[in-house]
Amino acid sequence: MLDITEKKAKQWARLGPRAVYGLAMLDLIERNDRVYALSADLGSSSGLQRVMKTYPERYLNVGIAEQNLIGIAAGMAKEGLIPFASSFAPFITLRCADQVRMNMGYMCLNIKTVGLGSGVSMGYLGNSHYGLEDIAVMRAIPNLTILSPADCTELVKAVDAAAQIEGPVYIRLTGIPGMPIVYSHDYEYMIGNANILREGAHIALIATGSMVAVALQVFDLLKGRGISSTVIDMHTIKPIDSKVIESVKNMKIIVTIEEHSIIGGLGSAVSECLGEFSNRPKLIRIGLPDKYLKAGDYSYMLDQCGLSANSIVDEVLAKEL
Repeated sequence: MLDITEKKAKQWARLGPRAVYGLAMLDLIERNDRVYALSADLGSSSGLQRVMKTYPERYLNVGIAEQNLIGIAAGMAKEGLIPFASSFAPFITLRCADQVRMNMGYMCLNIKTVGLGSGVSMGYLGNSHYGLEDIAVMRAIPNLTILSPADCTELVKAVDAAAQIEGPVYIRLTGIPGMPIVYSHDYEYMIGNANILREGAHIALIATGSMVAVALQVFDLLKGRGISSTVIDMHTIKPIDSKVIESVKNMKIIVTIEEHSIIGGLGSAVSECLGEFSNRPKLIRIGLPDKYLKAGDYSYMLDQCGLSANSIVDEVLAKEL
């Protein structure tokens, strides 16, 4: 796997998740002759230029045909290969949902799919390209593992971990070039085991993807008001780490933060876990609203959806602590 250093973490953050996905794939292909990169005519958008140039025989462009993309990946997986198929998040999930359901879910083939630009990071391209519902759709399909890395360093970890496990995986990429750094040094990453980044006594902030960095900002703002928080990076949405959720069930409030629809994502998954406990805290679910959004640049999109650190603090303080 790529060496993780503070210098590289800064470089990767500047490059952004799609470019770093390409770097991780180049490294993985060099180390594992079973790995192939597939794309539905979005090789450059997937950051795969170096793979296309260095290992052209290990890159397949199936054209603008996402259903065929999953079908071809299924055939490769049946032959013992490890295909990584990438496209924009709504295309790799919703457009080919039946193929995903049958080949990845029902047949449980060793296919890895990567959703580019999920959440609202596609900015002015609008709702056709936003990944608003992808977790909800993929989470409902049996046998799928869903990973949502917090930053580019964790993305490198997630790609390597996905290649090592047998079975279908969906990796959800959020954020843009210049995204905040959560992990500046190497650390232990295990699928299904959430990372506790800060520990406190009053509030649990459970975040995923791009919102982990925002949760850390919320932690600092609440600390300035005398409120102690725990911050959890829930990098695996499925299987979700129910043990870490149980560990914070005695908090006054649990807050879930995600760049995904408020329906069917991280907040819903945490709510399902909490529903099994007889005594449970108040849950605040913060995410994208249940509607189609007015397009704009990335920072505007987050602001209009209430996903800035200040907006989240205001919402938390509005509740009774």
